[in-house]
Amino acid sequence: MDSNEPISVLGEDTAWGYLDSAEVGRLATALGEQPDIFPVNYVVDGQSVVFRTAEGTKLAELVLNRWVAFEADGWDDKGGWSVVLRGKAERITDPEELERAEKLPLRPFVKTVKTNFVRIPAGKITGRYFRFGD
Repeated sequence: MDSNEPISVLGEDTAWGYLDSAEVGRLATALGEQPDIFPVNYVVDGQSVVFRTAEGTKLAELVLNRWVAFEADGWDDKGGWSVVLRGKAERITDPEELERAEKLPLRPFVKTVKTNFVRIPAGKITGRYFRFGD
């Protein structure tokens, strides 16, 4: 990052680092001309994002159109960051991978039954850092 510029493009490793530092992001889906966005808690697992969900709109939309965007951001006293991951979401169904997903530090914020795990492997990850002005 160039500390003299108000907006800096993040390198891929730095973008992953920021993404890994947050717990809540936004999943963006689209069906036809109807976009949707859902807040989800997540974890970074390798070069992907994993979250849990219940049966419902989110999961139904992912079945119909797996191409999604996922965004997370954060800030401190000096500046803020935003990272966007684009990829093809996949419901985790393989028994071995499900067992592995169950061990991830990923618990629902709300006491609801969320038995479905979804992985978004990174097709592309981009990020920017915003230096706050005085």
